[in-house]
Amino acid sequence: MKSFKDAVRHKDFAISAEIYLRPESDADSIRRQADVVRDAVDAILLTDNQYGQVHMSTIAAASILLDYDIDPIVQLTSRNRNRIALVSDLLGAAAIGVTSLLLVAGERAPKEFQPRPKPVLDLSATDLILTAATIKKDEDLKRRPEFFIGGVVTPVGPNPNWKPRKLLEKIDAGAQFVQTHTCMDVDLLRRYMRHLIDNKLLQRTSVIGAVAVLESADDAQWLRSNRPNVMIPDAVIERLENSANPRQEGINVCAETIRAMRDIPGIDGVSIMASKDLGSIAEAAHAASL
Repeated sequence: MKSFKDAVRHKDFAISAEIYLRPESDADSIRRQADVVRDAVDAILLTDNQYGQVHMSTIAAASILLDYDIDPIVQLTSRNRNRIALVSDLLGAAAIGVTSLLLVAGERAPKEFQPRPKPVLDLSATDLILTAATIKKDEDLKRRPEFFIGGVVTPVGPNPNWKPRKLLEKIDAGAQFVQTHTCMDVDLLRRYMRHLIDNKLLQRTSVIGAVAVLESADDAQWLRSNRPNVMIPDAVIERLENSANPRQEGINVCAETIRAMRDIPGIDGVSIMASKDLGSIAEAAHAASL
């Protein structure tokens, strides 16, 4: 079985993709989705009730993928769990063979979500990374997990004296890789990575870029307006608006962005998401010659 950890460490460019977890998701639907992308990726990212959208547990979904010979990247959020629940989930993930984790605080549930869930946030994202790293070293465990621990960062256009405090804290806590929020702004990403390299911040972690396959200009506008930290330049939206075939143009834009990312020093891979059509992920990866 291919693994995300091995791909990041040994391949020129690792590839992961998100699939859809929904309230109605079952084992067959997860396997069907996995079949659409499995030949194009090294691993599948399972997001944890992202933006307050409730679905099956990512650990249950990971178990299905592992039985299907596909490596899952399990996202866990601290938004709605206390530390006991989080440690329990980490131990459960280790027990079924999960190696890659993406540990985040999580976004608040949307206003229309009723009745309102109470946010917990007993641990910050950095605390959760540190907890997973501590479990890896726990000598009381018969079999210590070999977690490949990741966090999330937001690319910025830094000034010369800017220090990426949150990134440094996550690396110090034990983050072995960080994945950016969705960023289709290659110039911004290039400046951000140059700053990290100039300040010798990438000697202890790997960086995975994140991109989206956009279905239309409306799709891009909605993502930019409703999903925190999604960066889509106006020029991309204009291309989609002016295209006679927006779906194909979205694939082209994604493939171009991935190719540009491969040429940016310090970026070790890409995570691809599609808001509606998983088939477009494999098409974009193929168009990018991955």
